[in-house]
Amino acid sequence: MNLVLLAAFFMAGITGSNAQSIDLGRGEIPVTVPEGYDDSIPTPLIVALHGYTSNGPRIDSYMGFSRMADDYGYITVAPTAIREPEGDENTFWNASMACCNFYGVETNDVDYIISVIDDLKSKFNIDDRRVFLVGHSNGGFLSYRIAYEYPQVIAAIASLAGTMDQGPMDAPTATVHVLQIHGTADEVIRYGGGDIRDNRYTSAVGTVRHWAEFNGCVSEGRGREMRDLDASLPGYETGTLRFGVGCLPGGSAELWTIAAGAHSPVLSESYGEQVVEWLFAHPQPAS
Repeated sequence: MNLVLLAAFFMAGITGSNAQSIDLGRGEIPVTVPEGYDDSIPTPLIVALHGYTSNGPRIDSYMGFSRMADDYGYITVAPTAIREPEGDENTFWNASMACCNFYGVETNDVDYIISVIDDLKSKFNIDDRRVFLVGHSNGGFLSYRIAYEYPQVIAAIASLAGTMDQGPMDAPTATVHVLQIHGTADEVIRYGGGDIRDNRYTSAVGTVRHWAEFNGCVSEGRGREMRDLDASLPGYETGTLRFGVGCLPGGSAELWTIAAGAHSPVLSESYGEQVVEWLFAHPQPAS
């Protein structure tokens, strides 16, 4: 395979059968549009947010959202964060005190992601009731912050191994469905909570309980089905705790606990499908 064909094959793997792009001043962002997209039909949007040191193509490859876009009929993008000004010049999102703006760079990544969503809405018929965020680690922290600051825009988020700053918070101005996915053996963002450079972050359970309270759900969650999310662990290793009783319209909270799961688990073949189907089951309420 020559280099031209190899490059074309690689891009097809990232962006799917109907590839376009946008650029809001931080570089080109590939946009995957599902085959058969019809501008007269509102289409869901999934924005994937990578972790510290990573980038958009990597999280898309890791979770496979562009590969599933045709099957589920959604548009998806995976932006890449800016780089640190010093040290290893790692990519980072300015998401919280704990994670991961270690050099105090003045950058508003919340508004940047909202501008990406707005730009896509200007170019495509995006379903306002089904705008979703999926984040890993630092991207999970950012997903929670965007959901908190722009709950009227975001229907639901799914965060793998990313939580929030510890501390009291008032409820956001609207409800948002949240899914926290976390491994109990995560040594980077600990399942039971911890700190990064003395800035504390919430535990997986504490994060979900915060949002259950924000969304008006009853305080006791209910166990549900076991799931297979980690291909490196035997059987159905993931327990589900759902806060879905008494919630205000458009709000719920759920925790998928990967027993012995690491910070970046070896995702099962059905991981992406399970996340997408959960998101699709949690739109904003009809007005």
